[in-house]
Amino acid sequence: MKTNMVLLRTLLSSVRRTLPNSRHLSAKSGPLIDLSVDNEGIATVTMQRLPVNSLNLDLLQEMDKALVEIDKNKARAMILTSASPTVFSAGLDIMEMYKPDPKRVELFWTTLQGVWLKLFGSKYITAAAINGHAPAGGCLLAMSCEYRAMVTGKYSIGLNETALGIVAPMWFMDTLCNTIPQRQAELSLTTGKMFSVDEAHKVGMIDDVASDKDDAVVKCKQFIKRFDRIPPLARAYTKQKIRSRALGWLQKNQQLDLNEFLQFVNNPQVQKSLEMYIQMLKQKSAK
Repeated sequence: MKTNMVLLRTLLSSVRRTLPNSRHLSAKSGPLIDLSVDNEGIATVTMQRLPVNSLNLDLLQEMDKALVEIDKNKARAMILTSASPTVFSAGLDIMEMYKPDPKRVELFWTTLQGVWLKLFGSKYITAAAINGHAPAGGCLLAMSCEYRAMVTGKYSIGLNETALGIVAPMWFMDTLCNTIPQRQAELSLTTGKMFSVDEAHKVGMIDDVASDKDDAVVKCKQFIKRFDRIPPLARAYTKQKIRSRALGWLQKNQQLDLNEFLQFVNNPQVQKSLEMYIQMLKQKSAK
């Protein structure tokens, strides 16, 4: 069954307001997301659901609130990163889909949709400091940003759903096609390829290679600085026009996308596969 199933086995403004001091926006921060804004109006969103930042409902809800807060405060830009030393985000949390509560799993998927629409369609400048592995949903978050700097090392990034017998949602595919040439995107998606850091840089999945997380953040800030003399409103509208086709598809098809996901996650065979995979993980952790 072909459907949007990013699951199973993935570890898994013309007026610019500069905020006066670096500070934590505690009203919208939480245990799973840290949000701070420096004196240049650059927000940093740090995922901190350790060890691997699996995207569960709680993490996605906190991220959604953080993105709303950044927009409300008219921050100039945002850098997305991770508190883990080796993983940016391992993708969707399969426990959200195993024997799911009907209301919670629906909220889980619609929250993921909302996070992507806010991040991919944001008016402010976005950059990702990728300090570790970024498969599937982690790759989606990174590619939704305008710029990506990834730390060198034995890390990988990509949409590997097909290799696991899964079909990525249309908006995942659109995000990839917006990032790398379509021919490369097709090959990547059909083979489920995970790119090394150097491979990702060569194909354009990432923009720069960094020596460590601090260097990745510096490179993100250098990218943001490119727009110092560009009128913010013109920049924002141009970005949104370029991304309008991908954004428009999900905006028009959110219910269809949700229905397909719910059909998939409630399939008995899928539930059996999830159970087998969870048991395998338990056995690994027990060793």
